[in-house]
Amino acid sequence: MTQSVVTLAGGVGAAKLLAGLVRVHPPGDLLAVVNTADDTVLHGLHVSPDLDTVVYTLAGAVNPDTGWGLAGETWQAMDALDRYGGITWFRLGDRDLATHLYRTHRLGQGADLAAVTAEIAAAWGLELAIVPVTNDRIETRVTTADEGEIGFQDYFVRRRHNVAVTAVRVAGSQTAHPTPGLIESLAAARTIVIAPSNPIVSIGPVLEVPGVRPAMAARRDSVVAVSPIVGGAALKGPADRLMRELGHECSVVGVARLYRDVAATLVIDEVDAHLADDVESVGVSCVVAPTVMHGVESAADLARIVLKCADG
Repeated sequence: MTQSVVTLAGGVGAAKLLAGLVRVHPPGDLLAVVNTADDTVLHGLHVSPDLDTVVYTLAGAVNPDTGWGLAGETWQAMDALDRYGGITWFRLGDRDLATHLYRTHRLGQGADLAAVTAEIAAAWGLELAIVPVTNDRIETRVTTADEGEIGFQDYFVRRRHNVAVTAVRVAGSQTAHPTPGLIESLAAARTIVIAPSNPIVSIGPVLEVPGVRPAMAARRDSVVAVSPIVGGAALKGPADRLMRELGHECSVVGVARLYRDVAATLVIDEVDAHLADDVESVGVSCVVAPTVMHGVESAADLARIVLKCADG
């Protein structure tokens, strides 16, 4: 892995920014390092939601209404499973199931997750490199006020992230190993981007894999983060609530504090321009720009700004 632009990614916002990056930078020179702490096993199948969202989005096949899953999906398998009283709160479309079947089969043959991810990306015709942050099993666990600790997908999908959280931990992170070549890629990259993903449960687990945070800190001056918080709220998902519930300020300033040891620059939206000085007061350079990506063109515009920030 010798790409000059490396992006830490997780979920819909990251996938959108990556779709912009491949428009303005040679795809073969891009590396996406994706969160796997929300991976789960359902019906005996290994499901990697963030990896699949990135692949489907970059392939132009993602469901535009949700930002995840496949466009034009059908649900016959889930409907049939529901007849038997099976687990259907986590909906897997018929064509999406093929991805999980393939991944599980290859992992069972002894291939690691990075190799399988490369095979899936190639099958969709993608030129950029997409890797999981680790081949080892890590899992985000959340402690809720009423139910104690539950799995991330139980919190995010089954309970629709509508329960109060008192703690988050990434099980297995302390003994995990970064994907081979990842630390060297961070050291050699010209630019490192932290995508506008949930800083607690998307980027946080990536940074917890041993070696990743120190490698990022060593390259801090070359790291540009994009805030997922706009106007004090998350555009999608529970990032804003999680930040508040875990004692962080839910603003671009709070994001700057979370990233200040690993990123020298934070890109914030124009609606938060009045907070630029506050961001800089915590030791992070602030760039104000339109960050809400309504389509590929606005994502490409944001990608150009992010790359220009890194170039000084």
